[in-house]
Amino acid sequence: MAGLSNLIEEFIKNLIDEMNGVVEIQRNELASYFDCAPSQINYVLSTRFTPYKGYYIESKRGGGGYIKIVKVDLNESNGFDFEHIINDLIGDSITEAKAIDIIETFYEEGLISKKEANTIKAAISDRAFGTLIEDRNRLRANILKNVILILVE
Repeated sequence: MAGLSNLIEEFIKNLIDEMNGVVEIQRNELASYFDCAPSQINYVLSTRFTPYKGYYIESKRGGGGYIKIVKVDLNESNGFDFEHIINDLIGDSITEAKAIDIIETFYEEGLISKKEANTIKAAISDRAFGTLIEDRNRLRANILKNVILILVE
């Protein structure tokens, strides 16, 4: 199965390169093309096209739904090393205070507006997670990474 996963990954990466960093695919069509189950496509997307690796994935269900994959350039842009921010500063888990520091830095550098900063802060606040205590820092890290990838898209 690893061989098939590698083929699917390579195929998708080639599509992304041909389409200048953004591709929309239909999971079922791709599964038919590779003669595999749609879950195999899901596996490749969830393990090979992650925020850590510089990809943002958006799904649309129903009506011939699609999966949009965006390759985000995480190299230094606007003076920021986004790969360092994603992998080292945020990592797998981040506290609310540290996340707010990152958001404030983005605001101070003019990468986001005050309204965007406040919206992101609200979305990753302890208050937003309510009674969820055990994994809130991991959830916060995932949300923050995905938001950053959209910002630098």
